[in-house]
Amino acid sequence: MKRARNLVIGGIQNKIFNLILITIILISVANSIVFIYQNNVLKQVVAESSERQQKSIEDTTSAVMDEVVNQSLKRSNQMEVVNINDMFGEVEERVTFLADYATKMYAHPEDFSPQPYAGPQDQPEGEWTASVIYADDVNSASSEIISKTGHLANLSEVMISLCPSFGAEHMYAALPEGVFLSVSRDPGNWVENGQTTHYDPRQREWYQKAEQEKKLIFTEGEYDAKTNEYCIECAMPVYDPDGTLMAVIGADLYLDEIQSVLVNSSIEGESSLLVNGEGKAVLPVQEQSFPMAKSSISQDLRNSETELLAHVVKYTLEGKQIGILQGELSDGEYYITANFIETTGWILVSAYSKEIANQPVNLLKTQNQEIQKESEAVYQDKIRHANINALILLVIIAVCLIFAGVILGKRIVKPLNTITKRISQLREGNLEFKMEDAYRTGDEVQELAESFASLSHKTVQYVDTVKRVTAEKERIGTELALATRIQADMLPNLFPAFPERSEFDIYASMTPAKEVGGDFYDFFLIDDDHLCMVIADVSGKGVPAALFMMASKIILANNAMLGKSPAKILEDTNAAICANNREEMFVTVWLGILTLSTGKLVCANAGHEYPAFTGAEGRFELYKDKHGFVIGGMDGMKYTNYELTLQPGDKLFIYTDGIPEATNDDNHQFGLERMLQTLNEDPNASPEQILAGIHRAVSVFIEDAEQFDDLTMLALEYKGI
Repeated sequence: MKRARNLVIGGIQNKIFNLILITIILISVANSIVFIYQNNVLKQVVAESSERQQKSIEDTTSAVMDEVVNQSLKRSNQMEVVNINDMFGEVEERVTFLADYATKMYAHPEDFSPQPYAGPQDQPEGEWTASVIYADDVNSASSEIISKTGHLANLSEVMISLCPSFGAEHMYAALPEGVFLSVSRDPGNWVENGQTTHYDPRQREWYQKAEQEKKLIFTEGEYDAKTNEYCIECAMPVYDPDGTLMAVIGADLYLDEIQSVLVNSSIEGESSLLVNGEGKAVLPVQEQSFPMAKSSISQDLRNSETELLAHVVKYTLEGKQIGILQGELSDGEYYITANFIETTGWILVSAYSKEIANQPVNLLKTQNQEIQKESEAVYQDKIRHANINALILLVIIAVCLIFAGVILGKRIVKPLNTITKRISQLREGNLEFKMEDAYRTGDEVQELAESFASLSHKTVQYVDTVKRVTAEKERIGTELALATRIQADMLPNLFPAFPERSEFDIYASMTPAKEVGGDFYDFFLIDDDHLCMVIADVSGKGVPAALFMMASKIILANNAMLGKSPAKILEDTNAAICANNREEMFVTVWLGILTLSTGKLVCANAGHEYPAFTGAEGRFELYKDKHGFVIGGMDGMKYTNYELTLQPGDKLFIYTDGIPEATNDDNHQFGLERMLQTLNEDPNASPEQILAGIHRAVSVFIEDAEQFDDLTMLALEYKGI
């Protein structure tokens, strides 16, 4: 095959051109002979041919339209079912997510402190807010109700974040005591004359069905208690570890959303009917898009007087495939099909009027009749004579054309059929398409085969590469997960740490920025009267910092257990690390030893953040101690002790730079001032509450920004003997 500018010589394009040229020449010759030898016989032939053609067009176009409508209606219905199923799946996903979160919350109530909550009259309109509504038999002032409602309010922020993320309009949670936590942008729906209306979730279908079936459920549809909009509820019960029902989580899916999906995805002229598991038409959908079922609004359509509709609904609800059926509905003949919606057990019925489908056929018949009349008039005027020679010549030409078409068609199609056969034989383990002599035709077929062979070879290579890369990523991920668990186990993580000691209360936490971090804390009793506390920050991030952290922690602990002073501990640790520190890593350390019987605290600081103590007024203030050089930075460094005396009730807060340097999306840092302000919001808080408050304040401040550094904190309350 050769190319000369835009002209292809020897290709399929040239072959088709030659065939058309030959056909035109032969037809021209035949027409010339026919016009010369025309006779009266041709008139009768044309009339008979016209009649057969009319019948053939009618039969063929009707069959084609049947097939087109069948395929279009089937694809449209399947696509609509997939879209509706996806909508139900999204509701199921967010309800499941919230239920899993609630299950964890009730499994570990000690990790979730009661949260503030408010009624709908206190909430702004147009914003996602959480509101609490009570049944009329609930004593909202009861301490038990207040406690359980505050605990349930931990779900508010999660629900508020889920609603805009999934496009939900309403999510909620209910307690068996009759407390209802609602998240929406219209809290005013629950307020009448300035007072919150009562609402008992236990009387609603979604609550009762979820409680009875003890699993995620979808209701058959009901009107919303406040908006009066027809909707489907998805609900799931939540149990504590003992199997006691703690709450029911739910979300609404309004049927106007499904109506919009049906309108946007249906073909022109299609009618759709959404039928629930009880065989009843869902009102907001069927009234607008399935007029032929209006008489069956409140009845089970499986018992409908319209036999075709009853048959379709019955068999589809039983999970059977019905394909495309034709028959009478309430106002004419229709094509009808239905498919099962797996998520809810509902079905979607689609119908298409046969009258509309036959419009193109009728139009084609009318046009063809007009053309035939015009043709007959022309033939009557110009074609009056025909003879046997013209017929013989036409037969000869037809035979020649058929013969030429068969030969040329085989030459073009045979290699394409071979390519198709080879492609269909490709299987896993044999994915590469290879060139064969049958494809070397010298035209576009050969180019197609060569291109596909090249693409197939590259695809096989790419699949092999992806497999290797995926295996390596999985190995690295497994090792990092193991490293995270090992690092967490290296730090004290059982609280209360010393339940038998009443002289003090201590709590600490470390949240790494990556899988493993470089920060660490430690606390341990040197003897019965001395408590050692350490907090440190290793330079760098990730696995190297974690390894250096483990080594530093062990060396510090070993030196402390020898009874040395804080300054001596830092000095000897620095010497040990500098002796073999080729990577030139370093660590900042604050270390203090508290004498439990007297409250005397001896400390030393190696380049670490200032500690915070409560002073005489009971408020946290930074103690700007003298900093020594970082551990591992330079050999031979000396460090200085300083002493403080803690009175019963005094508190200590030490931290790493990840707290004040936490940065939000606007590149602003959390800062020491905001840290002290948070500490002093509740000076009487326990060490655990202090750390929870700081962590919560940092999370609110940085919002969606990525955590830049490890967050490590330790808090001590000295109670005295």
